Amino acid sequence: MTHEYLDLQTVAHVEGTVRLPGSKSISNRILLLSALSQGKVDIVDLLASDDTAVMLAALRALGVEWTEEKTATGTIHHVTGVAGVLPNKSADLFMGNAGTAIRPLTAALAVIGGDYTLHGVPRMHERPIGDLVDALNAAGTNVEYTGNQGYPPLHIKQGRITTRRLSVRGDVSSQFLTALLMVAPLMAKEHAITIDVVGELISKPYIEITLNLIRRFGVKVAQNGWESFTIEPGQVYQSPGTIHVEGDASSASYFLAAGAIAGGPVRVEGVGKDSIQGDVRFAAALEQMGAQITMGNNWIEARANGPLKAIDADFNHIPDAAMTIAVAALYADGTSTLRNIASWRVKETDRIAAMATELRKVGAIVEEGPDYIRVTPPAALVPATIDTYDDHRMAMCFSLAALDGVLRQGAPVRINDPKCVNKTFPDYFTAFAGIAK
Repeated sequence: MTHEYLDLQTVAHVEGTVRLPGSKSISNRILLLSALSQGKVDIVDLLASDDTAVMLAALRALGVEWTEEKTATGTIHHVTGVAGVLPNKSADLFMGNAGTAIRPLTAALAVIGGDYTLHGVPRMHERPIGDLVDALNAAGTNVEYTGNQGYPPLHIKQGRITTRRLSVRGDVSSQFLTALLMVAPLMAKEHAITIDVVGELISKPYIEITLNLIRRFGVKVAQNGWESFTIEPGQVYQSPGTIHVEGDASSASYFLAAGAIAGGPVRVEGVGKDSIQGDVRFAAALEQMGAQITMGNNWIEARANGPLKAIDADFNHIPDAAMTIAVAALYADGTSTLRNIASWRVKETDRIAAMATELRKVGAIVEEGPDYIRVTPPAALVPATIDTYDDHRMAMCFSLAALDGVLRQGAPVRINDPKCVNKTFPDYFTAFAGIAK
């Protein structure tokens, strides 16, 4: 097997406009809600990536009909909802490394019941799903592990929902709560269903996306802060007709950071101050570091405003976009600390360990803890070959190390396995080259 790589030369200045691909988090949620709803749904600007391809293939295997229409301005996916009754009662589903696909789909299949197997790439079989399965099985579903306890692969059989209350841990992955919220209307046929969150709920903005979309599909959710959520009986997902997918706010972070490091202005289109995604708060973190940020309803722009300042902050609310801050810290005027990021350890790779290893290659001094990373930039960045761990965000983050900042110049970097960006942003390196001057 040949190892592919991409060499990035140093970039003196960046400026321009980038149209963002659709949000992965929104795309996969909308796909499943559309499949479960009554009526036809037209989804505009669905993300085209590995993770959405996995979900689309799974839905087709389950008997959900969908077609894709190319238009002059983008794509429209037409999904025919099955009103919570899947045509195919058995299927073998390959979920790749898509957490946003396997977790809600596991919950939906467990509640609907049938004979289903779900599996993925080796890393997916190391990503925890036990808290979700425990919550589901306690409610009466029948989900078994066919490999290691607490991890995929899974075998789902027919169960019987007997409970009115479920509880799930909130401190490992917000996707477990998202999955339960999305299937709660299927469980609440005769009685209200309440989901209690045990412990601190991490990544709350992702739950806000879930709740927003559930409500767009016509289901009411009563909320008691972040402690519990109740769905009254007899509610059915209804097609909203046409629904648009926002641009991916996590993907916006690389271009905004580039503008903050290497001049700018760089504008991203597809997200703005009206976004339902928490990752737009990344712009506020850049502002804290001294960048100049402006935003409209559907765009955000960043430009450099002198050297970046070191930051010490809690990034629990934007774990994915926070990775970009770790690399931007190479251009800061001192040591930066990113706190409360334990969820990095259970993502596409152990992101704390991976980030520490690769930042050291370009010359940084890095301290890593169970839930934090501390980055002290070098006097000068050094050329390096960056390993990406089959993790799209590692590849995109480290493209920034080639930029010339105010305090220090970038270094040439070789990105190994650049195609891992296909998970969420297949055209990333083309878009990055487009702003490089």
